[in-house]
Amino acid sequence: MSELQELRKKALNLSVSNRLSLLKDITDSLNEEFRPRRDLKAAIEGLRGIAKTDSPPPNDAEVEAMLEERLVEKYLKS
Repeated sequence: MSELQELRKKALNLSVSNRLSLLKDITDSLNEEFRPRRDLKAAIEGLRGIAKTDSPPPNDAEVEAMLEERLVEKYLKS
């Protein structure tokens, strides 16, 4: 009998509360496997404020001018 079959047989013999507890433990471990790594998330959080300045954000006209300047640099100054 394979290890998986043995585990399945043992799990089915557990009480309902123990099976639910086992199910929770398994789903928690799977969530950890598929969730982005916490160290990456912490790094992102740490970098979130790196670009903050004391000046107010640009208004629409300033953003439009920056975009136009970028396009000129990209396509006309090659």
